[in-house]
Amino acid sequence: MTTIQGLPAGLTTRPLRAEDSRAVYELIAACERHDVGSVEIEEADLVGDWGRPSFDIASSTMSVHDGDRLVAYAELTSDTRADAHVHPDHRRRGIGTALSGWVRATARARGSAVVGSPVPQGSDGDRLLERLGYFVRWESWVLELPPGAEIAAQPLPRGHTIRTAATEEDQRAAWTILEDAFLEWSERDREPFEDFAAEVMGRPGFEPWHLRLVVDGDGVPVGACHLVVFRGEDTTQGYVQSLGVRRDRRHQGLARALLADAFANAREVGAVSSELSTDTRTGALGLYTRVGMRVRQTWLHRAYDLTRPEPAARPVGSGA
Repeated sequence: MTTIQGLPAGLTTRPLRAEDSRAVYELIAACERHDVGSVEIEEADLVGDWGRPSFDIASSTMSVHDGDRLVAYAELTSDTRADAHVHPDHRRRGIGTALSGWVRATARARGSAVVGSPVPQGSDGDRLLERLGYFVRWESWVLELPPGAEIAAQPLPRGHTIRTAATEEDQRAAWTILEDAFLEWSERDREPFEDFAAEVMGRPGFEPWHLRLVVDGDGVPVGACHLVVFRGEDTTQGYVQSLGVRRDRRHQGLARALLADAFANAREVGAVSSELSTDTRTGALGLYTRVGMRVRQTWLHRAYDLTRPEPAARPVGSGA
């Protein structure tokens, strides 16, 4: 296992364990309150992600502790993507710099040529990664359908209907449609169905209607949408985790119909607003703004070219 170098004296490290999900959630929540002004995560997100059969928590995570308190962590969620957080009270001590070094070393050991992380634009993490030589690989946005607004129901083509993906056959069809759509622009391997099942159906709180299909007149699935109902500290929101339509069935209003269906279902269970995210790779921003959604946050995916030399060591306390 790759070790972490350059931490301030007195801190300890270890890989995470599944039972750490609550502590990690609380850490990320504190960071999100500081960086974007609201909590954007649920503990269920961590449970679902860590439950993927392809994810080995012992070799893919590193946590930093001050006594018994978790103050920072990083995880390599795939060979080319990492997530990391340092509690606001412990920033500018070199912890973020040390965790970034661990991420790069771990990704290199796995044979990756690049590794990146999403960070809120202008945040402490954004500035740190820029100083360390991370480039902007793409820009992404969180879009919101404001409270009280709704997307008008989109008429479906003749013979098409929207229904719940209630069986494993349906779930595999949804996985195929979503993976095919995302792999048109995403630089990654196809996600195994077992990982999809852990993240979607295995996520605590999942209900069958969270995964919906558009089927044509012959009953063939041609579009899919995965909705998450986020029950936060102060409000309930709908969040479209993924949305895709088969390439040969696009430009018929199916994506808009799925979106209207998802947000209407979220309202029925108490959601006061609904959100989704998209980025510069998809070309879908215009679709969402045209139906009345507005950009609420801007994020950058900053990445490091692992074929480059490592950045020069910085004194402890000079970074996040």
